[in-house]
Amino acid sequence: MMKNTLKITLRNLNKSRLFTALNGIGLAVGLAGFMLIAAYVIDELSFDRFHENAERIVRVDAHIGIGESSLDMAQTSDMMGGVLKNDYPEVEEYARIYAATGSKLIKKQTHWINEPSVAHADSTFFRVFTFQGITGDIQTALAGPNKVVLSASAAKRYFNTTDAVGKTLETNDNGNTVYEVTAVIEDMPRNSHFRYDMLFSMDNAHYGDWGEFLSHNFNTYLLLRPGTDTEALEARLEQYVQKYCLPAAKGIMDISSMEEFRRQGNRFYYALTPLTDIHLHSNLTGELGPNGNIQYVYIFGAISLFILLIACVNFMNLSLARSANRAKGVSVRKVLGSSKGALIGQFLAESVFLSVCATVLALLLVFAILPLFNTISGKSLIFADIINWRTLPLVLLLSLGTGVVAGYYPALFLSAAKPVKVLKSQTVIASAKSPMRNALVVFQFTASIVLIIGTLVVARQLQYIQSKQLGYERENMILVNDYYALGNQTKTFRDEVLQLSGVKMGTISGFLPVSSSNRSDNTYSRGAVMSGTNSVSMQSWRVDDQYLPTFGLELKAGRNFDHTRPADSTAVILNEIAVRNLGYTGDPVGEKLYFTLNGEPVAYDIIGVVKDFNFESLRDPVTPLGFFLKDHPIQAAFKVQQANIPALISQMEQLWDNMAPGYPFSYRFMDDAFDAMYRSEQRTGLLSLCFSTIAILIACLGLFGLAAFTAEQRTKEIGVRKVLGASVSGIVQLLSKDFIRLVLFALVIASPIAWWAMNHWLQDFAYHIDIQWWMFAVAGLAAVVIALLTVSFQAVKAAVANPVESLRDE
Repeated sequence: MMKNTLKITLRNLNKSRLFTALNGIGLAVGLAGFMLIAAYVIDELSFDRFHENAERIVRVDAHIGIGESSLDMAQTSDMMGGVLKNDYPEVEEYARIYAATGSKLIKKQTHWINEPSVAHADSTFFRVFTFQGITGDIQTALAGPNKVVLSASAAKRYFNTTDAVGKTLETNDNGNTVYEVTAVIEDMPRNSHFRYDMLFSMDNAHYGDWGEFLSHNFNTYLLLRPGTDTEALEARLEQYVQKYCLPAAKGIMDISSMEEFRRQGNRFYYALTPLTDIHLHSNLTGELGPNGNIQYVYIFGAISLFILLIACVNFMNLSLARSANRAKGVSVRKVLGSSKGALIGQFLAESVFLSVCATVLALLLVFAILPLFNTISGKSLIFADIINWRTLPLVLLLSLGTGVVAGYYPALFLSAAKPVKVLKSQTVIASAKSPMRNALVVFQFTASIVLIIGTLVVARQLQYIQSKQLGYERENMILVNDYYALGNQTKTFRDEVLQLSGVKMGTISGFLPVSSSNRSDNTYSRGAVMSGTNSVSMQSWRVDDQYLPTFGLELKAGRNFDHTRPADSTAVILNEIAVRNLGYTGDPVGEKLYFTLNGEPVAYDIIGVVKDFNFESLRDPVTPLGFFLKDHPIQAAFKVQQANIPALISQMEQLWDNMAPGYPFSYRFMDDAFDAMYRSEQRTGLLSLCFSTIAILIACLGLFGLAAFTAEQRTKEIGVRKVLGASVSGIVQLLSKDFIRLVLFALVIASPIAWWAMNHWLQDFAYHIDIQWWMFAVAGLAAVVIALLTVSFQAVKAAVANPVESLRDE
């Protein structure tokens, strides 16, 4: 019986090769798209859940606002973790990560290697977080100074083995420090919100404001005791603010209580972010890595379901269209004694067989395009992440379920048809104008048009970002990294590079007008006595006197720094928003700005005001900023001519090798640093384009199936019309107009949905485009043209057919 069913199945599928190919390919593409997007969503939702106590770990975040300025940080003071453990019984353990240095130079034989994935961590780190040790005792590995824990990759990179315990590494920090390798761990999973190859002892972390309750530079994590009410604990952190932060604030600010401070329009509080929420729900200053966005997870999750649903609908439509010309054959089988169950079984067997084949093809597609998908999405997924012992049953269930659902609909109608009516050529298949069928077409194109509009908006916003005048120059700007490796020759190197042909200007600083740069936030006031009403929290950038001209920053008032004037060491240049937030209504040049240090006010002379420029992402508005003339040799920036840049870089590298032998010459372009801020949006745009293409392709296959179905149902009508003189164009119009109406109706439904969704997305940007009418017109026109081309293929085929063939049996 099974053998006979399979033989008939193969025979029937072979008879309609075009429909079989379209059916299988459409479903395969839909399943492949669904699998890839589902893998992306699952990976995003899996971040940090591998830790044994993930549900009990929280991060302490600080939220500070003074006047119009605000600072939301994923960081706290260095003492907060220990204080909370002592004062709050709910806290079982804490661990801090200090990653402000960003990178270290590690010596390997005679050369130095820049290691970007490094941090200092407490000895309690492995009691809070769960990472797999390979060699050494990770519980005691960071207890004491001059100790380091390596990842397996780092150990192999430096020692060609993971058995590296007892070996030493030399770093460039604090005049070269030698660390002993005390443990080696497995590489941190890619779905961790921080990933480090080297963890150094916290005892070796060097920071100037240790012991300051208002200095926030440490990422602090708490392991809470089982059953702890996180919201209640978060509310009780107000006691910490009152007991420790208020006295520290009184030392620099004239306030009597936090209530008074808040009544003045300011804010200061701490919040607890669950570890498993950090990746998708947090975007604060001081994050340890680039985070995701829960909105994209929702959007892509919905798209994956839409694509799967569209694919299933198409599979059913095409199966039904192919079944239309089998009605008489089914009726003959019924007359000869076939039961209804046997007929349904035959249809289901064909549908399930084709569905299984489509699933196999989908897996092959996933395997083939996974590397490209990883490149676009920024993921590192492997095929085993998509197909493994946990997901394989779901894939099989999905395949079988799709086949049964898609095959049951035509099987039920055909097997229930009366043989007498069918053999008299009466229609038994549901009309092409069925409300349900039309609703499915509208749904398919509504989803497709929403995706087209979304892709247009994302592309236009990215174009706007690239073309917006930011207030500083970033073209043809070469950044030299790890500038401190030059030691006391930092200015000599700059001066030598300035002598090279093609170099216009150069500056030395650790602060760049991109969000990935260093930042240092402090509170300043107009008066010697700081209060909650005359103060502003602003970034403080330490620069040289060439910084402003090198980046082309425009002075609105006053003058630039002059290194020949000793008094400029206590001078400051503010941006316009800092001037406004400080309350100045006129020219502030010549006024004083105060900073409290060790309880005493330090005065700075305001010598200039620069025009506001976007030094953060365009997601954020311009915030207060002050420039100070101080050495900070972290990076150098050189403005160069566009011609012959490779030769210029080669000359710079040669100068570097002469002055810093053994240290790697590392550079990048300012444009690359700028683009890195919007990598997430760029990936979203590419993914949206890919998903839109998949959805449109599948929708067109469905429309093709409906057009074929309509042509099958109206074959004799078309023959009669041709005999009576109807033209080919008239028949094409007759068969196409109903589908075009459905697509236009889909545009009407999709437009407000797309406007709402994309307007909500654009609100994440302080500076963004306006959604314009032409975007909807372009999307609608594209959908109509695609639908018309798809339907016209079948319509022309039906219109040019010989009417004698369709009317022969009349």
